[in-house]
Amino acid sequence: MPYTTEEGGRLNNFANEPKVYQAEPPTPSQKRNYLILGIGSIVLIGGLMFVAFSVS
Repeated sequence: MPYTTEEGGRLNNFANEPKVYQAEPPTPSQKRNYLILGIGSIVLIGGLMFVAFSVS
């Protein structure tokens, strides 16, 4: 752990910085999965709204 000593003898502990990397664009299969999950979530929310309105 990297400690530094401040004025008055207090120790200050700094967190380790994470390794920086550049994000990669999604692959075609990941894009397809995102599309499927998006459509599924829209259908689920629409169904929940339909049930809520039909019950009330």
